[in-house]
Amino acid sequence: MDLPPTYEKLVCVRHSDTLREAVEVQTVPMPTPGPGELLVRTAYSGVNAADYLAAAGRYLAATSPPFDMGSEAVGEVVGVGEGVAGVQVGDGVFAVGAGYKQYFTVAAQRVIPVPIIRPEIVSLGVSGLTASIALEEAGEMQGGETVLVTAAAGGTGSFVVQLAKLAGCTVIGTCGSADKVAFLRQLGCDRPVNYREESLKDVLKTEFPNGVDIVFESVGGEMYDIALNALAVFGRLIVIGAISEYESGPQPVNRVRDSYALLRKSASVRGFWLMHYMKQTRTHAARLVELIGSGKLQAAVDPTPFKGAAGAIEALEHLYAGRNVGKVVVDFTDA
Repeated sequence: MDLPPTYEKLVCVRHSDTLREAVEVQTVPMPTPGPGELLVRTAYSGVNAADYLAAAGRYLAATSPPFDMGSEAVGEVVGVGEGVAGVQVGDGVFAVGAGYKQYFTVAAQRVIPVPIIRPEIVSLGVSGLTASIALEEAGEMQGGETVLVTAAAGGTGSFVVQLAKLAGCTVIGTCGSADKVAFLRQLGCDRPVNYREESLKDVLKTEFPNGVDIVFESVGGEMYDIALNALAVFGRLIVIGAISEYESGPQPVNRVRDSYALLRKSASVRGFWLMHYMKQTRTHAARLVELIGSGKLQAAVDPTPFKGAAGAIEALEHLYAGRNVGKVVVDFTDA
């Protein structure tokens, strides 16, 4: 297969709270897959809030610049290194750790084969796996529970809403527009809450006086405080991020420690980072693909088009501004 001599990728060249000051598009030589590696032509890359944190230097696993931006991609194998078995040129694969680049190399043992290469498939990666593993492993979700999902109309939140409903739970979802309320209702969310028009605190107090059993929390700030106080007895608050604090940094607080709120309810706060659960990814990925194939799960992809490495910058800004409905994806098919 004839390949171009160079390709484009998005690179963090310095840490900065301003994304466009942190990153640049670079043209680099085409790599050759080493032993045990694959060379993959990217079709679609998934956009995640963690990428914004990485550029600011505040991600959980801080990396010194320069480093390639991005967390996940789906594409076609165009090169196979020595010693690779079971994968061949032309196969579709999904990879965690791939990024906003036209081509990438990856260890063959780290990819997940996919039957088709579509934007919906990349949404099953970080977003789908985070939703599924966090609910079941960290949240210990049981049927009949009440689940609160913050940023519910996003790529990860939309999966959480659906998976909780499939488990027989009552789901409350927060969002910031009437369009997102309609979207959440279409996903089966029992009580969408537009926080720009309603007080989440009042809704929870009035309509759910016994509290919520699980909170899937990714907003931080005041939203975290409200969710913590709304926990039921034995409630579990799963923290996957704090997007409201990403630009300015973690917010200092001056209040009674969380331990007092947790103690009186025998409740808990549980942090979740997908990289600590990589052994569970294949099992959960297979289940997600099965649910998509059977029509029981909808992979919601934001309709706004973004193209290539330069488009990834706009895609990240789109996500951070909260304008997305579903998973934000960057299209590399014509890049």
